[in-house]
Parts: sequence; structure tokens; C-alpha cells
Amino acid sequence: MSQLLIGYARVSTDAQDLTAQREALQALGVQPDRVYVDRGFTGTSRARPGLAEARAHPPARKLNLGGSVHDPTDPVGRLLFNVLAMVAEFEADLIPARTREA
Repeated sequence: MSQLLIGYARVSTDAQDLTAQREALQALGVQPDRVYVDRGFTGTSRARPGLAEARAHPPARKLNLGGSVHDPTDPVGRLLFNVLAMVAEFEADLIPARTREA
């Protein structure tokens, strides 16, 4: 049975382009009709309809990030997911400071 690949792409403004993200997902084997998109939602926005659609699919046992497959149930996979979550939180915390500086 073949694997169903789901992709998600997001840009913060309607003026930004999703082409690079779509091409990267296609290179990983994600079909265009399986790429869910959000436009105009910042990284801190909780309301992301495209992400909700992507997450509505049955959960995968492994995550493919740029061609590297990680299993969140093994120790290395858990470490990776925790580190990525910490980096995402750090970046979200920096946004207000960057906005004030601009």
C-alpha cells in the first residue's frame, strides 16, 4: 500500500509567494491536491484553516522533513521534535522585539 503524503505551506501575507514551498513539497512526492495552504496568517496565529485541514488526515507514524524521516516515538525523534518546538517558541517570542525595532 502506498503512503499518503500530506503537505502544508504558509505565508504571513497575501503578497508573499508559495512557489518555493510548493516545489519543495512536490520534490518530496506530495501531490498538489494534498498541499494545504494558509495565506495571511502570522506564525503566532492560532486560526489556521489550512493546517486544520492537513491535520484532519490520519496521523502519520513518521514525519519527513526535507527528506529526513523522523519517528516521534523513538528517543532521537522525540529530541528533534522538542528542539524544533523550542526554536519555534523562541522565534515567536522575538517577533514583538523585531516589530518594535522596525
